Amino acid sequence: MTHPEFVPPMFSNEIVSGKVSWQSPSNIALVKYWGKKEHQIPANPSISFTLDNCRSITSLEFQKKEDKSDSFEFDFYFEDKPKVDFKPKIQKFFERIQQYCPYLNDYRFTIRSENSFPHSSGIASSASGMSALALCIMDLERQLDPGMSEEHFQRKASFLARLGSGSASRSIQGDLMIWGKHNDVESSSDLFAVKYEDELHENFQNFQDTILLVDKGEKQVSSTVGHDLMHGHPFAEERFLQAHRNLSKLLPVLKSGDYSEFIKIVESEALTLHAMMMSSQPYFILMKPNTLEIINRIWKFRKDTGIPACFTLDAGANVHLLYPENHASKVLEFIKNELVAYCENGHYICDQVGNGAKKL
Repeated sequence: MTHPEFVPPMFSNEIVSGKVSWQSPSNIALVKYWGKKEHQIPANPSISFTLDNCRSITSLEFQKKEDKSDSFEFDFYFEDKPKVDFKPKIQKFFERIQQYCPYLNDYRFTIRSENSFPHSSGIASSASGMSALALCIMDLERQLDPGMSEEHFQRKASFLARLGSGSASRSIQGDLMIWGKHNDVESSSDLFAVKYEDELHENFQNFQDTILLVDKGEKQVSSTVGHDLMHGHPFAEERFLQAHRNLSKLLPVLKSGDYSEFIKIVESEALTLHAMMMSSQPYFILMKPNTLEIINRIWKFRKDTGIPACFTLDAGANVHLLYPENHASKVLEFIKNELVAYCENGHYICDQVGNGAKKL
């Protein structure tokens, strides 16, 4: 199925060569996307905080081919070294977006990427990496079509990023992004992410996210495999309805500043994600003993201090500790005194909510 609004017109400009660079952040979902339909369409809506410090920096050098061919020609370097094993993923991405970016066959590309966080940190880089590449491609398209509106640029960048990695659609802008059609968000779409445009209570502005690196190894199960396990899952349909309900509950909470309800929704979503993996066929336990130890200590800290710190999880063992900026000193002291011992090599990353991607 083709979406005509993203098929470009005949271009007014001719670009022979050039280079563009973008940095794009990772994001952490509050209501989780887990399960997808064909063409990277989400089975349920999600909402995420866009992060700031955890980001990918990608450059795209392009040179027009002397003879047009139907093949994609590109080299890929990660941290200045050829990364041959990543080329099939980019090849597949180019194949998916070709009908929306027909000019890709006109150029030879050199793609260079690096992350601000260690590659072995256990943090998924597909969201930041694929969104940064999508933005570079859209930057080239905007040079070919200088009349392009900023709204179309952002929307199509999210649309393309989604075809590389579903969660990458939420990394283009900030600070809160919604992806997936939802009745309470008129502008929402399965095709691209949109900004949360309602009032955001000051309680959730400048929110902090400290990522506690329990396991820095390769993920036990890839996100693609994990999403596929939702097909035929005995609890899948109820899970998709739950995500819709939780987003409906979370939207007024973001306006009211209700920490208690925010924590209840966010932690429940994290545990539900892992429950779905534990009850799939085949089944997986992605949490480690230290993940559970950290969660229990966060619960005790919150009860003892009244500080509204909570956790969320991706599809892995690492823990995202979310908390308001005005409690940062006490939370960081708690992390150093009690949680570092449960992190691999004592490693954790301090981040906060950011404003989205930037051109370099």
